[in-house]
Amino acid sequence: MEKLQSLEEFYRSKFDRIPENIRHGVGHFNVFTIDEYIGKHTKPVVYSRKDYYKITLIIGRNRIHYADKVIEIKKQALFFTNPQIPYKFEWIDDYKSGFFCVFTASFFHHFGNLNDYEVFKPNALPVFELTDGQLEDIKQVYGKMQDALDSDYAHKYDLLRNLVFDLLHYTHSMQTASKVEKQQANASQRITHMFLELLARQFPIEDARQRIGFRSPSEFAGQLAVHVNHLNRAVKEITEKTTSAIIADRLLQEAKILLRHTEWNVSEIAYSLGFKEATHFSSFFKKKMQMTPLRFREMD
Repeated sequence: MEKLQSLEEFYRSKFDRIPENIRHGVGHFNVFTIDEYIGKHTKPVVYSRKDYYKITLIIGRNRIHYADKVIEIKKQALFFTNPQIPYKFEWIDDYKSGFFCVFTASFFHHFGNLNDYEVFKPNALPVFELTDGQLEDIKQVYGKMQDALDSDYAHKYDLLRNLVFDLLHYTHSMQTASKVEKQQANASQRITHMFLELLARQFPIEDARQRIGFRSPSEFAGQLAVHVNHLNRAVKEITEKTTSAIIADRLLQEAKILLRHTEWNVSEIAYSLGFKEATHFSSFFKKKMQMTPLRFREMD
């Protein structure tokens, strides 16, 4: 797999320049039109993780390779990406348009945790097809971002943060309201959030010597200082899934990424994912995918 792309490498590869003080002060934010980003001589986006956040308004037929999924955009969509999951775009036809903004987590320091939002969570599917009316709403938000960046307004970065939150909340209003979003904060929500956060922190795996620390519900419960039954009840109440199922889904997602986009052997992948034996990993994978890890790799 390609190494984590830094914000500096993004600017260098696409614009042959790096903004001053990119890692200092209030964090970094910028907005672009896709038309200027995809020039005749621009290199295609490589399937990789980035060390920054990105929200893209895609206008035109597109195929998005996101984690272990391929999502086809027929007309227009809003796409959220985070540093945990690799992705790339594949334009299907010649018409390409839209906008995107890039920003660092530090840009939102003291303004909330971006990973609390559903669209930035590892197990989310952060692609939202838009109607023509929704498209116009979103285009107006990006237009306001461009105007703010070009202005001398003293509080323009606060305005830009609010505009990003506008995109987040607009998208959430489009989704079918989930139990998590509607319930008031309670103990089950808090323990589930801590579990999901601890699970997410173990990824991405970028080195064959890296190994996740927690793989079973009891290991997570011990780390969170709660009884495993309490954890299981809370997770089931909030997500309607078992703790084991959520862990297994995330392990499977990472396994497919590593099989497709690294040259690591099955034993190395098994070790990284916390399996004691490669045979245990192979049995786990075959049970989930109805094929062996090597067969899955050959299909790529």
